[in-house]
Amino acid sequence: MFSLQRLLGRDEKFFDLLEAGAQEARYSVDALVHLLGVPHDQRVLDEFVIRRRQEKRIAEEISAQLCRTFVTPLEREDIEALSSALYKIPRTIEKFGERMLLSHALLNGADFCRQTRLLEQTIDVLLTMVKQLRSHPKLEKVKEQNDRLQYFEQEADKLMLELLTYLYSGKYETLRVIALRDLYELLERVIDRCRDCGNIIFHIVLKHS
Repeated sequence: MFSLQRLLGRDEKFFDLLEAGAQEARYSVDALVHLLGVPHDQRVLDEFVIRRRQEKRIAEEISAQLCRTFVTPLEREDIEALSSALYKIPRTIEKFGERMLLSHALLNGADFCRQTRLLEQTIDVLLTMVKQLRSHPKLEKVKEQNDRLQYFEQEADKLMLELLTYLYSGKYETLRVIALRDLYELLERVIDRCRDCGNIIFHIVLKHS
């Protein structure tokens, strides 16, 4: 059980900001799913840009609050590490959107549903982990959640190998292979970013359990 809030007070602003950052990451995933579900001529990156900018604003506010706050409810380097890791999620999703629009002529019939289903499951677990940080989570519970993130990451790796097997079968044009591989790798990287956040949260709880 955490004892930090009892010892150091009940300043909630860092938890509020971290939760807001995790929610922006979830909104980015929602925007990605929406983008993949509309025709190409209706696809725009506005929502991705909004979410990435919002996440950056939150990260900057966390940095500013760390400079102004003498005593923090978690160790400063842990707050910074989690904030930075959360920011990388919408940033990577925005890169996916940009490259998908650039290479749309090569993507006829491409299906990313399996990756996005994994990503939605992953981001939901991460959002839960971030939200419970303020409420003295038990190590066993956080470990179980982090193990789920590790499982999703492993499933994403397996899926990546399966997709690459199809891409390298010789059935596809070279440019299509390059474009799809790039997009597959970016989606896998988003799940890796979520796993990184989970590892940070687990280590925070482990240190103070």
